[in-house]
Amino acid sequence: MTFSGTTSRPQEPAIPKTTAIDPDAALTGLSSAEARERLKQVGPNSMAETKYHPLRRIIDKLWAPVPWMLEAAILLQLVLHKFTEAAVIASLLLFNAALGFFQEGKAQATLAALKSRLALNASVRRDGVWTIVPAAELVPGDTVKLSLGAVVAADVRIIDGSVLLDQSMLTGESVPVESGAGTESYAGALVRRGEATAIVTQTGVRTKFGRTAELVRSAHVVSSQQKAVLRVVRNLALFNGVVIVALVIYATLHGMQWNETIPLILTAVLAAIPVALPATFTLATALSARSLAKRGVLPTRLSAIDEAASMDVLCSDKTGTLTRNELSVNNVRTMSGHDEAYVLGLATLASAEGGQDPVDAAIRAAAKSRPESKLPKLVNFIPFDPAKKMSEAHAIDRDGVPLRVVKGAYSTIAALTHATSDAETAVDELEKQGYRVLAVAAGAEGAMQLAGLIALSDPPRSDSAALIAELKTLGVRTIMVTGDAPATAGSVARAVGLNGPVCPPGPLPEKLRPEDFAVFAGIFPEGKFDLVKAFQRTGHTVGMCGDGANDAPALRQAQIGVAVSTATDVAKSAAGIVLTTAGLDGIVAAVKEGRSAFQRILTYTLNSVTKKIVNVIFLAIGLIITGHAVLTPMLMVIIMITGDFLGMSVTADNVRQSAAPNKWQIGKLTIAGSVLGSCLLAFATGALLIGAYWLRMDIRALQTFAMVALVFGSEATLYSIRERDRMWRSRPGIWMVIASIGDILIISILAIRGIAIQSLPIALVGGTLLAALFFAFLLDLVKVPLFRLLQIA
Repeated sequence: MTFSGTTSRPQEPAIPKTTAIDPDAALTGLSSAEARERLKQVGPNSMAETKYHPLRRIIDKLWAPVPWMLEAAILLQLVLHKFTEAAVIASLLLFNAALGFFQEGKAQATLAALKSRLALNASVRRDGVWTIVPAAELVPGDTVKLSLGAVVAADVRIIDGSVLLDQSMLTGESVPVESGAGTESYAGALVRRGEATAIVTQTGVRTKFGRTAELVRSAHVVSSQQKAVLRVVRNLALFNGVVIVALVIYATLHGMQWNETIPLILTAVLAAIPVALPATFTLATALSARSLAKRGVLPTRLSAIDEAASMDVLCSDKTGTLTRNELSVNNVRTMSGHDEAYVLGLATLASAEGGQDPVDAAIRAAAKSRPESKLPKLVNFIPFDPAKKMSEAHAIDRDGVPLRVVKGAYSTIAALTHATSDAETAVDELEKQGYRVLAVAAGAEGAMQLAGLIALSDPPRSDSAALIAELKTLGVRTIMVTGDAPATAGSVARAVGLNGPVCPPGPLPEKLRPEDFAVFAGIFPEGKFDLVKAFQRTGHTVGMCGDGANDAPALRQAQIGVAVSTATDVAKSAAGIVLTTAGLDGIVAAVKEGRSAFQRILTYTLNSVTKKIVNVIFLAIGLIITGHAVLTPMLMVIIMITGDFLGMSVTADNVRQSAAPNKWQIGKLTIAGSVLGSCLLAFATGALLIGAYWLRMDIRALQTFAMVALVFGSEATLYSIRERDRMWRSRPGIWMVIASIGDILIISILAIRGIAIQSLPIALVGGTLLAALFFAFLLDLVKVPLFRLLQIA
């Protein structure tokens, strides 16, 4: 199967009756003419790539609520011939768009990785002759050859021969399956042993692998960060829009000239725009991503950092995620007086050496650690036969007596021996614990005895139990989701501390809750995808941890997909976070770092909501007090630039991580911002009244004083709200201190020297700064009980 470039989602035509599969056609295969006709009817054995032109991605970044506001402000400035101001605002707009430009295109990366997983060519019988053709040209009804090391290029049904197929990356089964005549296999499976002839049953997007790719393409969830940005912008736009309309009405009723009204409107629009909000979100998560990368955790999209802070459910695959994805001998039950070393030694005689069979490799590894010197001498080895369900060896014991040794399924071996009820009880006990059980027998032909039972399993990772326990303390519930059998899944779950019921097979229950089950077994890719969506519908922020192509749709759909270090390229490109080192500690690190980033973004959001509410209302109050605009567009641009860069310094601030999953509560943040904004508004209005009625300032000096009061009051507000408790409980970050000093110096120099504005006495500027310091402590008295009441932590 291959990929062809197109921008549209492919249709899935039904297979016409003329392409019905005829087993007799396997003798000669399809003719070239038949294959061409079917290719026209069903389309190529390929999947479409979704590509977006870079220009479209750029336009998308400039077509959103915040850019619309900035673009409107630029147009107003140009109408007023304020080209300098227009250029400054345009620079802010482009800076914000550039930060987000390179954070998209994950679906394209996922599909590109799927391409590398699939076979590019296939051995097919056409016109009675075996030939090699591009996999994209396969059609239903084609006869293909499956051989060692090959990747199955389409969904097929085996008609002759036998192969050992590794389908773990698609089905999640930890053990390769023996497949003979009548068995179906899927595109993407790897042939680990043997050779077989098969007929193609499905191609392209109709294959199981193709449906997985389509799920990856269609999987999408809007991040909570995106929702937060939209809601903040919406609330501010609605509130400030009402105030701006009121300003225009008031100005009109009081006879203000349009040459004064238009700058007032422009100033109000600029005051209402949270210019740096998206950029700050991006910067905060980018800095966290850099920190995580140093610890072996690679975020592939920045929104995953924010989602890690909110994650309260982690759906984890079993094979290769909670387990090592390598079989090992877990238990040996001896029979007929033999010891464990001897039973393992006999089993190695009936095991292939140097092959790709994981069962034989596990038995040889176990036997190597417990050597046995009294083993019979091997004469010849007969590989595993799927029809007989066993492998065997002929040997000679130390006395020269011929000996037959067999290894295979218990039911098969028991039929060759006189098995006791104790053996059957042991097999039943081991299988209920989730082990794969093999029996070993030896003896003369017709007089064989059961030597013992070997239990194999895919053992848990050493850090899985600790990971799950720590996640629990962080308020994250872990659930195992696997394609393996319920008994096997339940055994691993208990070993790693996932105590709870296993979901019964069949359709997912209605109104499914994460606490209902600890394990979901026998789940295919579509099931994992649906399970993630089911939890999301009940309001949970879901993480999905996996390693195979079978996990890719769920990884893509989850708010935070985590691919382990041994994952396929498909899983890594679908995930939001990739662990680049062995082990699962990176998940805990991502949660903790995400919560730190969340606290920084929360501080900025509170600060932005507070200031944007205050700026517009302050303009209205100033208009009522003085009859003029107390801030000009140029002054507002200065406030925006200095204030936003100070606010963005919060992204490197020292914060305390929250103890539970974070949730965006924009309603509560708006209430908190309104209350805190009222305090800042009182401070700025007080300064305005002092300047207007006590100091008797003219309008130009009053405008400068209003700017100084707003900037210094905003600094005091930011230092108070950066800490959820008393503001002295933690020290601010060094970059925040530097930005704050720079902000104060710039505003002070402009005000004292009168650069582009009316100058003020140095004593007045210094006094305003001291008043702002006192205001910070008063605001802290309001903030602490307010945050506790609204549960902002």
